[in-house]
Amino acid sequence: MSNHIGDPGHGHSPAAWTAVVIMLVAVTLGTLFYWFDMPILVWASAALLVVGAIVGWVMAKAGYGANGPKYASKEH
Repeated sequence: MSNHIGDPGHGHSPAAWTAVVIMLVAVTLGTLFYWFDMPILVWASAALLVVGAIVGWVMAKAGYGANGPKYASKEH
């Protein structure tokens, strides 16, 4: 199965997976810290969420995105 022209790859790339994992950890920790009434750590988790998005963007720009030269998609 080949990718269609303009197909973004649906996020199956190292950049996307790294960003999603970091952001998932941030949301999980933020929820836990909110539940334990730790507002400073809730804000730190919000900052980590932003860091996850930035890391994904930087990795995509470095070639690890779905259409980047350092990523070869796998056929399913």
